[in-house]
Amino acid sequence: MTRRDSLKVYWLGHACFLIEGQGVKIITDPYDPSIGYPMFDVAADIVTESHQHFDHNAHGYVKGNPQIVSTPGHHKFERVEIVGYETYHDDAQGKHRGKNIVFRMVVDGVSVVHMGDIGEVIDGVSEKLKPVDVLMIPVGGHFTVDAREAKEIVDTIEPRIVIPMHYKTEHLKFVGIAPVEEFLALFDEHEIAENPFTVPSDLEDYAKKLVVFRTIFRTR
Repeated sequence: MTRRDSLKVYWLGHACFLIEGQGVKIITDPYDPSIGYPMFDVAADIVTESHQHFDHNAHGYVKGNPQIVSTPGHHKFERVEIVGYETYHDDAQGKHRGKNIVFRMVVDGVSVVHMGDIGEVIDGVSEKLKPVDVLMIPVGGHFTVDAREAKEIVDTIEPRIVIPMHYKTEHLKFVGIAPVEEFLALFDEHEIAENPFTVPSDLEDYAKKLVVFRTIFRTR
């Protein structure tokens, strides 16, 4: 078994994922349960927060006394290296919703990029993110880029695997956010994945493969 075979991605809802590698667990953008998704019961070593809105910074609910990464720049840990790039939460240089951090992390040799609540079609940052094995990108619009803008970012970054997030579901109470189907319609095909999703050991044959979770992962 290669190191890559061990990397698992759990979607807990919204923009929150549990990335589990060998000896390390990372939670991205933990949400407050008031948004509608069920409360998660999970421990982590590291929590990344793209910005300080309540649906992305609720690390108080994460068990295990994790280290919090909520700033741009390099963050090096024993089993993972994380780099944060400053972007904007809107298309007006942050005038409406402030700044956002895009995190690129390397876990078990796999490069994972979490776009947070990106609200702009980024240019300069895109090249710094490459190469990208797994891209987690918001697609619902209203608060973030919409489906077409997300597709434009995907085409620029050219990740091997694309995982959409931050879209309307039966759980989410937010209004104005589109369902994932609008994003799926821009691709020829997609895979409905079980939760968790195990990142394949051989990614060389993958190119912008779209993976959508069948349902959220329930921890309780």
